[in-house]
Amino acid sequence: MRHDASIRLRRDGIALAIIAVMYVVASALVHNSYYQLIMTLVPIWATFGVSWNILSGYGGQLSFGHAAFFGVGAYTVTLALVYWAVTPWLGIPIGMAIGAVMAVLIGWPTFRLRGHYFALAMLAYPLLFLYVLEYLGFQEMTLPMHRAHPVWFLQFKDPHVYTYLAVGLLVLGMIVCMLVENSRFGLALLAVRQNELAAEAAGIDSWRWKMRALVVSGAIAAACGGLYACVLLIVTPDSVFGLLVSAQPVVLTLFGGMAGLWGPLIGAAILVPLAELLNVQLGDILPGIQGVVYGAAIIIIMLAAPEGLYWTVRDRLLRHRAPPPAPVVEALAEHHVAAATPTDGPLLQVEGLSKSFGGLRAVSEVGFSIASGEILGIIGPNGAGKTTLFNLLNGVLPADAGRATLGGELMLGSAVHRVCRMGVGRTFQVVRSFPRLPLIDNVVVGAYGAGLSDREAIASAVAALARVGLHRHAGTQAGQLTNKELRLMELARALAGRPRLLLLDETLAGLGRDECNEVLDVLAHLREEGMTIAIIEHTMHAMLRLADRFVVLDHGRVLASGLPREVVEDRAVIEAYLGKKWLERQNA
Repeated sequence: MRHDASIRLRRDGIALAIIAVMYVVASALVHNSYYQLIMTLVPIWATFGVSWNILSGYGGQLSFGHAAFFGVGAYTVTLALVYWAVTPWLGIPIGMAIGAVMAVLIGWPTFRLRGHYFALAMLAYPLLFLYVLEYLGFQEMTLPMHRAHPVWFLQFKDPHVYTYLAVGLLVLGMIVCMLVENSRFGLALLAVRQNELAAEAAGIDSWRWKMRALVVSGAIAAACGGLYACVLLIVTPDSVFGLLVSAQPVVLTLFGGMAGLWGPLIGAAILVPLAELLNVQLGDILPGIQGVVYGAAIIIIMLAAPEGLYWTVRDRLLRHRAPPPAPVVEALAEHHVAAATPTDGPLLQVEGLSKSFGGLRAVSEVGFSIASGEILGIIGPNGAGKTTLFNLLNGVLPADAGRATLGGELMLGSAVHRVCRMGVGRTFQVVRSFPRLPLIDNVVVGAYGAGLSDREAIASAVAALARVGLHRHAGTQAGQLTNKELRLMELARALAGRPRLLLLDETLAGLGRDECNEVLDVLAHLREEGMTIAIIEHTMHAMLRLADRFVVLDHGRVLASGLPREVVEDRAVIEAYLGKKWLERQNA
């Protein structure tokens, strides 16, 4: 569990208990049957929003088809009751199990898609169920009445009971969301949402975490559909699989705030009563008024508060406050870091590595080695293939030919997160951070990606922050850091996974002279610890100060390699990269 999880769980749990009690008391004071129905629908739709938020809010996988799970839950309860007299107390859990299995079957092919392709593909599933059920003759299913056993079959004369059940479902759904949010599950999803490549490079298996989120999300959505059927006592394909049902959690969560515990509840508390009351007043005059309300709500919230009401209000209230203290960081800042133990032979061995993009040969038969504890500088003009080389080594791109081994273990052909688990840390030419996460959580992602336990991950992350000099900023959001701090943060995230090899891609890019010196001091300390580093950099003075050897790339090929002074005086290197004026300045 994350470093401040217990505090957040206690705080949110108390707030949830107070809200639930207040809502139950308010419900008991309502005697109008239609208003009572609205009070029942609010927590049901809020829970549906919570289920969608786990996948699309935290995980960033926008789904326009969550009605598929909602409808499956509704029809499971209905068909089980109609044909086999199965109580909804069993029908709802059965529906949840079916929803979870269906999530796996849906996610397996659909997670191959990204962005709007994924969103549109998800939309196809509820439409498929809708047409199939209509074809099979299940256009309108009415739940049979069992007056003799109302409690057993969830058929109560007092409508207040349905509201209490809906509130109970909401509480359970939000508890699941709280546990997700305050664990490595939630942190992995947030990392994937904000920068999937950075999460993969930190060792996060994004496909597995997204699949787990879809399974949890589908099960909760199915429970909502099952209770919804019991409340309305009639189910049609359009009422549970229709486009408006799929839009419901999207709109409520976007309005209230994505990737936050309270967003779906805020959206449901405001929009559901508003839409239902307007439907009663204006439904005859303006059919489809509910869709108009939701459409207007989205337009307004996108213009006035793009991140939703919760985040907008929260950010404004906390704008002038100092970052939250991180006492655990101060306490662990002196965590001991063991120096790397050199091994015999090269740690990294690259042979004949090649990669083409169409007719362009980006990397061509590149070969080199790095000894344990060595710093290798990879230099060359823009477009020489340096970043492509790193992308091949850590699995971002597949190689066309060649071989690369780390400590004798084959690297090529492995997914990005698997290469990270082998002991390869990576930073990027353009910093890839998780801007809405605190600095400490940005770094903990790297420790989790390496498979460390919660306590080990926190200790490793804090030690990594201390190694780069950022442990006093642990509570600051990454989006508020300077360029130098972001560069050091990314380095710390790579270090938190306890790598054997660091691949640093232009770590000094965009830094002033003093900032470069500070970062170089950090890298010098890593050298003293025995860290093995391959670094791409254009700042030659810094590279001469840092690197033990150079490999020069030009047009994807190795132009030269050797000791720094020998390489920079090589005529071919001077003509291709450094230029004669640079050499004249060095000799002046």
